[in-house]
Amino acid sequence: MAALFIDGTAEYLGRARTYALCQLLVATGHAVLACAAPLPAFVLAFFPIGFGASFNLALGNVFCGSLGTWALGAMHGAYGVGAAVNPLLVALATRTAWSQYYIMTLGLVLVSGAFAAYAFWNYEDEVELAEAGAVAGGDDGQGSNAKPTHADMQGMLSAVSTRVVLMGAPFVLSYRAAEVSISGWGFTSSTSATPAFNMGPVFWAGIAAGRFLLCTAQRIDERRLVYGAVLGAAAVELLTWLAPGVVGNVAAVGVVGLLLGPVYPCAAAVFVSRMSKHERIGGIGVISAFGSAGGAAAFTTGMVGPTVLHPIAIGLFGVMLSCWCGLPRKPKRTE
Repeated sequence: MAALFIDGTAEYLGRARTYALCQLLVATGHAVLACAAPLPAFVLAFFPIGFGASFNLALGNVFCGSLGTWALGAMHGAYGVGAAVNPLLVALATRTAWSQYYIMTLGLVLVSGAFAAYAFWNYEDEVELAEAGAVAGGDDGQGSNAKPTHADMQGMLSAVSTRVVLMGAPFVLSYRAAEVSISGWGFTSSTSATPAFNMGPVFWAGIAAGRFLLCTAQRIDERRLVYGAVLGAAAVELLTWLAPGVVGNVAAVGVVGLLLGPVYPCAAAVFVSRMSKHERIGGIGVISAFGSAGGAAAFTTGMVGPTVLHPIAIGLFGVMLSCWCGLPRKPKRTE
């Protein structure tokens, strides 16, 4: 639902106030959880959390994408680190009461919201000065510097109709579905009483490592890197499925995470480069929304075991490759 409002809200409020608003929504949800609210309120609290987080993801992808693939690698690498250490934080915070975990996350949300609002406080003024300097330096001011003729819902619908979004949305949906499925993979011993071992921290550590390694790359071809990474991850999944004794479960999950790590940052960089300036927030918002839908749909896939997980993951990798082939090859004019 947030995808319907991201473009218009950012246009009307500006980046700093939009970041403050979305973090306030996330903080509201975490405050309800920190109070150990009854079950109905507990469930509903996740709506403002997801709504605000969608704003964060879309705005972060657009801004970091304009800086370069290395910035996207750093941003999403931090995401991987958070997911990897989260089980440890949960164990530390919930020794006395489960709600204490959300007290910690509430503090993180408030601090990050204050930093984001401060960092982007004069963002629009700085962009106007940069564009004015580009025009004074000889840019004709056409195309990339033209003001948008529409915003809000119409601008979002215009972005949705582009080939980048039509191919990018199912690509990210499949990626997030595969990511969430593999991260939720647990295995048990032959004794049913033995609890499942969660592969999530190993997988997310691999994701973080792959994305931070991407930050160190000076010159990369994002399109080719995505092809190679997805094919490599599919090969490891296929080998683990058909010959489980060749590659250990933990090693396989870590390698797949390492290979998949650069995929999302590289894909976001390609999406941003193939959208015009005024399509980016709405288009990335829609693509991110489809990614969230994919993660929600696949939330329990990894828990049902490798017999189901491996073929589903390989199928999702195939969908990703098909969508990636359909993306426009030439980026939009540099802005």
